Amino acid sequence: MEQSEHHFLNESTVEDVARTFKALADPTRVKILYLLSQEECSVGHIADVLNMTQSAVSHQLSFLKNLRLVKSRRQGKSLFYSYDDEHVIEVLKQVIDHSLHD
Repeated sequence: MEQSEHHFLNESTVEDVARTFKALADPTRVKILYLLSQEECSVGHIADVLNMTQSAVSHQLSFLKNLRLVKSRRQGKSLFYSYDDEHVIEVLKQVIDHSLHD
């Protein structure tokens, strides 16, 4: 009997994938990423839309930025955020579609 060849992901990749799914496991971060999938936003705008404090939003954005899921740009005194990985946004949209499917 011939043994099939198995291809495994390296540990670093597995850990990156797990961290990304951990980020998506938080409802607030899902809301932020979904909002950023539609438009670039300031911290204040995200806070207003999600009815959160700017401090709480900044904390979540920092977490997402450390995972390279969002990026920021400065305009004057304001920081504007957008998503930084189209692949993750596509996964998010697929999971949303799955959740909405009856």
